[in-house]
Amino acid sequence: MFRLAYAPGVTPAKWVNVWCERIPGVPVTLSMVPAAEVPALLLNGEADAGFVRLPVDRDRLSAIPLYVETTVVVVPKDHAVTAAEEVTLADLADDEVLHPLDDTIEWTSLPGLPAFTRPDTTADAIGLVASGAGLLLVPQSLARLHHRKDLKYRPVTDAPQSQIALAWPTDATTDLVEDFIGIVRGRTVNSSRGRTPAPHADKQPQRQPQPKSQSQSQSQSPSQKRARTGSTPRRSPQTGRKRKGPR
Repeated sequence: MFRLAYAPGVTPAKWVNVWCERIPGVPVTLSMVPAAEVPALLLNGEADAGFVRLPVDRDRLSAIPLYVETTVVVVPKDHAVTAAEEVTLADLADDEVLHPLDDTIEWTSLPGLPAFTRPDTTADAIGLVASGAGLLLVPQSLARLHHRKDLKYRPVTDAPQSQIALAWPTDATTDLVEDFIGIVRGRTVNSSRGRTPAPHADKQPQRQPQPKSQSQSQSQSPSQKRARTGSTPRRSPQTGRKRKGPR
């Protein structure tokens, strides 16, 4: 069994599907946990690998950065922000911005005006945005995850961004972990960096035709030799009757 943890917003389905095709004998168990808890699961041995939001403890965890997410602002659908294709942090200076306790964006300074409360989770903050209590900045995948018909979102071009990485305990880099790393990196089944697949036992080597021995060639009849070479014998001219001279 291969245990894979992932933070909300990450969609590991495409990699898991490849795993099921290549290694059908090893089932995968998926666990979606809050982003802050994924590293602890890995270090406690409760997961073999996980999709995390950087940064993580690189002294004990190995990590391969995969992609950076766009940060968006979630607003009520009738908010003035929706009139633009994208906005900047300065455009939000006069709005109250919610800052949930499980925020996945590292801020040097919080944007907008402080909200009246700090919700426990991003899901709670989404509900407050819908009630008109403030705006929320999150990675785009989380805006999609918590999509509601009464809310919209727009990219914030100058906001800090969240980066997704594949991580695993450095001292527990097993063969299965290596296999999953290869899948995430897009290696093919026959990649030289992956584990070598076992050869097929039922595949027999092709036999090369053996040249005929000299004795076999000599034992052939003339007609067999002509059929093999495609040649035809020359016909000797017929001898006619001898003409008699004048008497």
